[in-house]
Amino acid sequence: MTDIRILNTDINIQDCIEAVRNDAGGGIDIFIGTVRNQTKGKTVLRLEFEAYESMALKEMQQIALAARAKWDVQHIVIHHRTGVLEVGDVPVVIAVSAVHRAAAFEACRFIIDSLKESVPIWKKEVFSDGEVWVNAHP
Repeated sequence: MTDIRILNTDINIQDCIEAVRNDAGGGIDIFIGTVRNQTKGKTVLRLEFEAYESMALKEMQQIALAARAKWDVQHIVIHHRTGVLEVGDVPVVIAVSAVHRAAAFEACRFIIDSLKESVPIWKKEVFSDGEVWVNAHP
């Protein structure tokens, strides 16, 4: 099972975990990205995410396929938010289950790192003294 979504509402972390749980799985690894309150010493007020949704979904699917080709994983969830997010909000969740923990760990890290490199999602960082558009995952 692979569940890939771009959402404009909150990501339900527990639902992501439940989606990858299974009786044959020996481990689940989950990455939860959160909006932090500072970037390079500047106070962050909020982030605004935008995506080229059709292309982003296709690229996320390719990343999941690549992870499956490299590791023996059972289930993968990749959920990313768009819209305005406040400090502490969750813009991205990656969940991976596998029979063995090493595969879950390695595939999860590969997925988030690949997502940062190639998926067309952008964010506007809004600071106390201005704002800047950047690739969502530099």
